[in-house]
Amino acid sequence: MAWHLTGDPDEFWSAASKFLRSRPVEHSLPLTLTDTLRTRDLHHYGPEDPLFGWCESAGEVVGACLQTPPHPLLIVGDASAELATTLAGRPLSAINTVAGDAFAGAWQQLTGTTASVTRQTRLFRLGTFTPPSPPPPGRPRVAQAADRELLVGWLTAFHKELGEHPGNPARTVEDKLSYGGLTVWEVDGDPVSLAGATRPEDGVVRVAPVFTPAEQRGHGYAAGATAAVTQAALDAGANDVVLFTDVANPTSNALYQRLGYRPIEDRVVMEFSA
Repeated sequence: MAWHLTGDPDEFWSAASKFLRSRPVEHSLPLTLTDTLRTRDLHHYGPEDPLFGWCESAGEVVGACLQTPPHPLLIVGDASAELATTLAGRPLSAINTVAGDAFAGAWQQLTGTTASVTRQTRLFRLGTFTPPSPPPPGRPRVAQAADRELLVGWLTAFHKELGEHPGNPARTVEDKLSYGGLTVWEVDGDPVSLAGATRPEDGVVRVAPVFTPAEQRGHGYAAGATAAVTQAALDAGANDVVLFTDVANPTSNALYQRLGYRPIEDRVVMEFSA
């Protein structure tokens, strides 16, 4: 197997698109990231140049990777020691993958760092959609430009709670507002929760982010907002609707399962430290 690296998203897409599109549900994240970097802004997720890679075996692509620093290296398919060797000499603080033991073992030997799992996520796919009954108080509405400041603050708080680098929340909000990709749940005219959705990629829409300020939790508002964007995706013709949860958050995992989402894949974030 041989890994190839590039900074050119079009070269990456030409080489890896068939592999990524072969499993659009499991590969939803790299598909949407690549689309954004190719068609809108190469530095949408941060000021540093992104890195792309793909792995070939017997003439077929069997793995891919993508990094938008300072975020972890996202690996799909083959997370092997060969990839670690190929990346040797490059700065790398974390990976996001299904099974990273082989990569982590090789990276630790190459760099003298120590690997530790800092987060576990779970990918859910919608089965039979079951909206909350009765619905929570309030109603959904598509976010507008007037909501921008509030949404940037909420998105910043969302990433802080997850321990993630926020990237550029203002740019993310502006992009999602441009296609109606953010929905707020409001009660008596006041926004109390947020749910977003990606543009469809190969028939798949990913719900993200979902956030309710701490003082508004416990009323079912996130369920209402998530149900609203789920229904909107189905109405627009999505073949599949997916979302990621933090495995350590039993509340959100239970919520999404009540709405009809079913777990299909777990991933880990591994960080490397001296």
